[in-house]
Amino acid sequence: MENRQKWMVVVAVLLGSFTMILNNSMLNPAIPTFIDEFQTDVVSAGWIITIFMVAMGMTVPVTGYLGDRFGKKRTYLFGLGLFVAGSILGTFAWDISSLIVFRALQGIGGGIMMPLSMALIFEAFPKKERGLATGVWGIASMMAPTIGPTIGGILLETTSWHLLFITNAPFGLIGLWFAWKYLPNSKPNKEVSFDKVGFIFVTLGVGSILFALGRMSTIADLTNPLNITLLVLGLLLIFIFIQVERKAKQPLIDLSLFRVPVYVYSMLLTAISSIGLFAGIFLIPLLIQQVYGLSAIMTGIVFLPSALFTGIFMTVGGRILDKRGVGGVITSGLVILAIGTFALGFMSLETTMMFIIIWMAIRGIGNGLSSMPATTTGMNAVPDHLISRGSALNNVVRQMSSAFAVVCMSIYYEVRRGFVSESMGITLEQASLQAINEAFIVVGFLTVLTIPLGFLLEKKSKEDEDAELSSKKAVNS
Repeated sequence: MENRQKWMVVVAVLLGSFTMILNNSMLNPAIPTFIDEFQTDVVSAGWIITIFMVAMGMTVPVTGYLGDRFGKKRTYLFGLGLFVAGSILGTFAWDISSLIVFRALQGIGGGIMMPLSMALIFEAFPKKERGLATGVWGIASMMAPTIGPTIGGILLETTSWHLLFITNAPFGLIGLWFAWKYLPNSKPNKEVSFDKVGFIFVTLGVGSILFALGRMSTIADLTNPLNITLLVLGLLLIFIFIQVERKAKQPLIDLSLFRVPVYVYSMLLTAISSIGLFAGIFLIPLLIQQVYGLSAIMTGIVFLPSALFTGIFMTVGGRILDKRGVGGVITSGLVILAIGTFALGFMSLETTMMFIIIWMAIRGIGNGLSSMPATTTGMNAVPDHLISRGSALNNVVRQMSSAFAVVCMSIYYEVRRGFVSESMGITLEQASLQAINEAFIVVGFLTVLTIPLGFLLEKKSKEDEDAELSSKKAVNS
């Protein structure tokens, strides 16, 4: 494939991914608006966010099969088309129930698009060029969640909630045109069979866990019998799914992926980096708006340098990965990320916005150097015929980790600030700041624990590359 053609593949999937992730994050500040608009309660309005996460999580595991059976391009176009259709319908939602249904359509479309985006890039680029390509594409997954809430807040203040949905249509349609014109056609494999039993267990298992996590935001939610039941049921169904897949002739998710050490290491790093990313996305708006009493626009200003540096250093990390190999780039990023996270654990009421902006930007550098290069390195170790399945599993882990991070941070924040305020007799703002500081320190320690994991990933990947090179030399001689 020509160089220009390869990069148009990246542009095509970048447009779709960015539109989808941006829209989802834009809706977070709109929950109070939906409560007033549809005369509903917080729980019902919360379903607007939760249903997307659940529908997407339940769809992702089957995406590998769909891509193999019907062709990746055709399946991607269907997913993006479904997302655009859900967006247009969402604009005309007449009550809370209809909006939830249209958000579910968006979630199913997103669940199809995201895993196939990486699979299509890996199909277009050879191993030594995938780092930069996935780094450019990864801008969508890292930048969109940080700028989405700000854009959503501005649209809500200046226009109508309808624009949160209809603005997707032109970008989504452009994305569809690029995908139709530039994505390579892949032959459908009609010999692939659908693992119906595995599908039932994994979708219900993942759906139960994500549904439970989506319902949790307080300590009372954590001990709610229904939530506990859903979590236990979800884990049990996933355990049964694993047993079913071990015996299936054509499993929905090939468990042989877990025999690839580099892939397993990268999955663990993906999970932890997602926790760190979404912990920051959750905590910073609370810090800016509840502790310092500033506007949502200021929150966006704080996030922008972080998003910018994440995007820049994703491409830098990807280029280093392509030119010099994996050695050092991931661990360097994790060290920088840990330092930036710890620094945000020592703020006071007198801390300046510039201090927060600088250390958030440093976290962005660390995220850019570590996150996508780790994912790319792991996916490079996956056999070509399992790329779609490996990408789908990676997205399931990322989805669950993100939901888990938000749940943990929200519960810790509410419980800890209340306890500190009462026991120490300080203001709620001071107690909130202490809870946020402690949360960043915990995330910092968690990041430190990943540094040895990053080293193992780099070491094992280098060993595999050397072994592959030696094997090729032996064959040629």
